[in-house]
Amino acid sequence: MRRMASPHVTAAQRRARLVTRHRLGPGLRTDDPVRLVADLVALHATDPATVHLSAWARGVADLEPALYERRSLVRLLGMRRTAFVVTREVAPLVLAGATRAINLIERRRTLGFLAENGIGSGDTAGWLARAEAAALAAVHERGPVLANELNAEVPLLGEQVVLARGRSYEATQSVGSRVLPLLASDGHIVRARPRGTWLSGQYAWVATRDWLDGDFEVLDDAAARVELARRWLLAFGPAPVADLKWWSGWTLGQTRTALAALDTAEVDLDRVPGVVLADDLDPVPTPAPAAALLPALDPTVMGWATREWFLGSHRPRLFDAYGNAGPTVWWEGRVVGGWGQRPDGEVVVRLLEDVGTDGCAAIDAEAARLTGWLAGVRVTPRFRTPLERELSV
Repeated sequence: MRRMASPHVTAAQRRARLVTRHRLGPGLRTDDPVRLVADLVALHATDPATVHLSAWARGVADLEPALYERRSLVRLLGMRRTAFVVTREVAPLVLAGATRAINLIERRRTLGFLAENGIGSGDTAGWLARAEAAALAAVHERGPVLANELNAEVPLLGEQVVLARGRSYEATQSVGSRVLPLLASDGHIVRARPRGTWLSGQYAWVATRDWLDGDFEVLDDAAARVELARRWLLAFGPAPVADLKWWSGWTLGQTRTALAALDTAEVDLDRVPGVVLADDLDPVPTPAPAAALLPALDPTVMGWATREWFLGSHRPRLFDAYGNAGPTVWWEGRVVGGWGQRPDGEVVVRLLEDVGTDGCAAIDAEAARLTGWLAGVRVTPRFRTPLERELSV
């Protein structure tokens, strides 16, 4: 029997989906932060500024009420050991489908550090459990509370451990700096409003049950991975299986198992095998031409491992040596340049390819719009890239 060829999905069609589903245009934006974050599965939050700039680019001018007042969004550690902002609905999926595995690794490492430093008198697991219980009780009583305040008030958290003893990068660290992330990756505590402005990464800790009026639902790991895979395909599909593996941080076996539980179809992505949800094969109409200025580590740029179909040859100028994306300029679903911010706060762009008169006008308008929204606030990406550095002087 002759095997039927897989449907062909062009790069142009993938870009149409990207623009439409990632809301990269004036007619596609939303002022609903929960809907926006759900559409993208998660907003990158390693750099505190990213979540706010990502939301602004798509229509949400102020993300803080959803994060810290309504608390409909939650910041947590997730895929690839990366911080994300997700909806309350997605948070248990991330904790089970990605964070739990990280917790197991970090817990083993912490027990090793305690043993190497002679803490726990031979019962490091028991000592760590007592430290976690003391920390959780203090957070419940005092929260929201900063880590350094907890370390000063809870003796067990103030204990010091030496990491990489005898090596050139030897460092001393408080036990609290390891215990609090463990509690967070177990879902017991979450990050609340930071000290300072929205650019600050000095987050206070608060007990989950206090912040969200209840604990996170505990889900099955494998089932959570299936649902995360489904949501990712809706937002980022069709795509190669390797892209989902990279985004999720799963093993190849876990990725294939999650996809096998879904009704998917194989597609041809310009001679590269891809996968899409079986009920998502219909073409997406080409959206109107639109410009967007996305921040460093934006979830659109970081959503795939293979990016040539929207990035072209611009990676050396727009990424750092470790694969972190800098600020990017978009036109019609393609990265066409980068942007930076001068010391006086003005947002400036540099195009790396010709986008025509209409494209230039739309991009300049977006740069002016962003300059106005920032109102003099200077944003310096945590991971700086060649073009951003050139523009920010």
